[in-house]
Formats: sequence, C-alpha cells, structure tokens
Amino acid sequence: MSFSALFSRRTELGLLLLSAVFVSTMLINLELSQGNTLTSELFWVIGGFVVIFAAAHFALCLTAPHADQIMLPVTATLNGLGLVMIYRIDEANGTSLVTRQVQWTFVGVVLLVLVLVFLREHRSLSRYSYLLGLVGLALLALPLVWPQPADAEARIWITFGPFSLQPGEFSKILLLLFFAQLLVNKRALFTVAGYHFLGLSFPRLRDLAPILAVWAIAIVIMAGTNDFGPALLLFATVLGMLYLATGRLSWLFIGVVLVAIGGTGVYMISSKIQARVSNFLDPFADYNGSGFQLANSLFGMSWGGLTGTGIGQGHPDIIPVVWTDFILAAVGEEMGLVGLSGVLILFALLVTRGFRTALLARDSYGKLVASGLSLTIAIQVFVVVAGISALMPMTGLTTPFMSAGGSSLMANYMLLGILLRISDSARRPAAAPAESTDGSSKMAPIDAADAIGSEEEGTGYMPSVGKVS
Repeated sequence: MSFSALFSRRTELGLLLLSAVFVSTMLINLELSQGNTLTSELFWVIGGFVVIFAAAHFALCLTAPHADQIMLPVTATLNGLGLVMIYRIDEANGTSLVTRQVQWTFVGVVLLVLVLVFLREHRSLSRYSYLLGLVGLALLALPLVWPQPADAEARIWITFGPFSLQPGEFSKILLLLFFAQLLVNKRALFTVAGYHFLGLSFPRLRDLAPILAVWAIAIVIMAGTNDFGPALLLFATVLGMLYLATGRLSWLFIGVVLVAIGGTGVYMISSKIQARVSNFLDPFADYNGSGFQLANSLFGMSWGGLTGTGIGQGHPDIIPVVWTDFILAAVGEEMGLVGLSGVLILFALLVTRGFRTALLARDSYGKLVASGLSLTIAIQVFVVVAGISALMPMTGLTTPFMSAGGSSLMANYMLLGILLRISDSARRPAAAPAESTDGSSKMAPIDAADAIGSEEEGTGYMPSVGKVS
C-alpha cells in the first residue's frame, strides 16, 4: 500500500480514532461506576473494536479510496454504542453477550470488505436482478419450511447446529436490488397518466401490478411467518422508491390504503398482532403479561428524563430481551433524551450520506439502490423508536448496528458495503481526455449508463435525485 493511498482517507481515519476514544471512555466509565476493576474482558472488547475498524479503514483505502468518509465512522460509533449497552446489560444479567457481539462485528466487517473486493462495479448487479429477486423471495420464505423451535412465536429462523440465522435480514437487500432494476426497466409505466381524483394522478390499473404483487407477497409471508416487521419494512421501502422514481403522491396514497387493508386482514387472523395492538393502545392493561416489556420501556425512559440516570445506574435488565429490539429503551434510560437524540442524529447522518450518494450517482440504477438502502435504514429506525415509545405497535425489528445478533449485523454491513461501492463509483474522478494522433484532445467515450441528463430525465424519472451539478 502506497503512502498516498494510506493517507487518502484522513477524515475517516480521524473520525474513527475519535469514535474509538469515545467508546473506550464509555466502557471504562461503566466499569468504574460499578466499582469494578478494569478486567481483561473489557480490554478485549476495546481492542477488538479498534482492530476491526482499523482493518476496515485500510481495506477501504485499498478497494474504495473515493468512497464517502463519514459512513464508516458513524457506523463504528453506533456499533460501539451497541457494544457499550450490551456490556452493561451483561453486567446486570450475568450474561456474556458482548463477546459474541464483537465476534459478529468482525464477521460483519469481513463481509463488508468482501462486498468491496468482489463488487468492483455496482452496475454489474443489475444483470442478475431477477435472480437476486428469486433468491430474496426464497430466503424470505425459507423459515416457512424449516423446522422451528416448539415455543417460537414467529417462523423467522433457520438453524445449523449451534448457529441460528434470520434469512429475512439478507432477503431485504436482494429484493431491493431487484426492485431498483425493475423501476429502471419499467419507469415509463409508472409515470403514465391514468385517472385523476382529488387533485392526484393515479396510475392505470394494469400498471399497479408490481406493487399489488409486493402487497400480496407481504401479506402471505406475514400470515405464514407470523412476523409483521420485515414485510412492513420491505413494503414501505418499495413505496418510497416508487415515489422517488415517479414523484407521484398517488403511489403513497395507494400504499397507505393497501397497508390498511393488509394490516386489518393480518390483525384478524394473528393473535400475536392482536396482542401487540392491544399493548400499543394501553401498555398497562396487561402489565404482568404481554404488556410488561413495553410498560417497563416507558417507565425506564421516563425515569431517565432529559440527561439519563447515568451509564450503569439504571435498571435496563428489568425489560425482557432488552438487548434486541428494546436496546434504545436502555439508551433512553441511562443516557436520557440527550443520549437518545444523539443516537438518532448519528442515524440521520448515515441516512443523509446515503441519500447524498444517491444524488452523486451517475446512473439511475445506482441512484435507486442507494436511496432504497438508505430509506430502509431510516424506516427501520423510525419503526423501532415508535415501537418502544408506544407511538405504534411493536414490530420486532432490531436497531441497525446496535442490537445484539449476528444476522442483523452481517446484513447491515453488507448493505453498507454496497452503499460505499456506489459512493466510490460516484466520487471517482472522471477519466482525463485522451490524446489523439494529431495532437488534439478528445474526451474518452462515455458509457450510456453513466450519462446524466439522458432521455430518462425527460420522463419524470427520479425527480428528487435527478441531475447532479
């Protein structure tokens, strides 16, 4: 590695060092607040965090030197905050989840690097869009035929010996890649004027087929797996991509209607969904039963108040399975509204940089993939925060990069790898003019897929992330 490549990403390196200092300080402060001595396990967690993200930085210098320099440090900080809270929960519960979380973080970063190494050009994914869609659907439906534990509420796991995996976490990425190419190929259909009602332009009925298919598949999978969250996430993200591709509010209106119809149908047949809706309406009606988790989440965050009880001074262990979809409730209790707001700002930064990547992308497929992947993170965080604060029913979704668990970490680091690859391609300097035989300068040929302001711009396609100055 040349020195120029090593120091080409100085901003990222500086922010990663700042993130490492921040996470290390929090972990040491946590141990001292409990009156404990600094143990080897603590330094193993700190050392693992530093080594993992140092390796990720060097890999980016080699494989994607022009990629966004903010995304990885923000992700590292979120991942580090998750490690701090899981370490805190371990001390309260006597568990050892943080060791496995560091290991899963390592695996996730390895997958990120592998994506960057083997995906040298993001547009190559468009050639396999239908295959990716089929694999995504297969992964989403796989738990329906896979043996499940007898006490499992939802059919979302596949198990290999001591290892368990949620294939739905990976299927969402594959399906978003498929839908991005579908929107590029069929963009004219989605912008054709159909019917006009209340000032909105609605598509023709035959042009609704793709979104109706997504709606139907989501309902079938929700009914079969008894899990509302992943289908809701996928459906909402595809609707957002449709709006970004067409600029038509009618798609959002149609989506809301379909969600209402589908949600009502699922509510009628699923006792699990009925319980979650009841807890949302009144978390304290069944305090000692199904409402115990949400009620104690609300108690904890109200006790934390503005500045929190202090790291290590709360009782997040009262909340059942707090290290998964309720980890932000633990953050709200011990770090308060200030700390929780800081976490949400970090997520906002990550999503914003993703949409910035979509703006800079030179091809329509890259624009839609980057915006879709960024949108899925934004929707997931919104749904989680709304769930723990009783603004909407719980869905079982985890907090990206923070919740304990390998499937979510691995899938989200692969998602980040694709975003960074698109960013590297978008920010890569244009090729220098080639010298002709007569001494004059000629521009190198431009790939049609790279052209900006091509005929697709005239169709109303991607109005919000269209031309780049």
